[in-house]
Amino acid sequence: MVQSVELVLDATAEAEMRRQWTLLREIGLHAPGPEHRPHITLAVASEIWPRLDKVLARQEFRPFPIRLGGLLVFGSRTPILVRAVVPSAPLIALQHRLFRVIEECPGIPANVRPDIWTPHVTLARRLRPGQLEAALDAVAWDKDFRATVEGIRRWDGDRRDEWPISGTERL
Repeated sequence: MVQSVELVLDATAEAEMRRQWTLLREIGLHAPGPEHRPHITLAVASEIWPRLDKVLARQEFRPFPIRLGGLLVFGSRTPILVRAVVPSAPLIALQHRLFRVIEECPGIPANVRPDIWTPHVTLARRLRPGQLEAALDAVAWDKDFRATVEGIRRWDGDRRDEWPISGTERL
């Protein structure tokens, strides 16, 4: 499985992303369910050593504004639909800092390395042929959505467990 370092959003933005997930599930797409939480993944590895949680927690963090932008599609055989997070200096700097903490961990995919990483919130996975148009119709809108990054959490996919690292305790 994977382990990750993720940013969590304010309650209003979280509710909007959950609303979009619901719309996508209602038309039969594989969108995250209510047990999941919208997030922006900063770093991923097959294992993030537990001792690094303390190092991550010592990194300076204050909530900051972001914009959730347009839709992107990753991949081609089984596409993933995501909402872009408009890059900003604070977001990029934070991702670089936190990535440096875990960069020696095993199993880091290339797409989360600094200067390659594309910030986003996942909307739906494993789209089948013909589903992309319906997915776009369900959640496309023409204005960016403002949000606040409230905290940093860790996710352990093996244990299906999350815990706060910095910022909000609202998990």
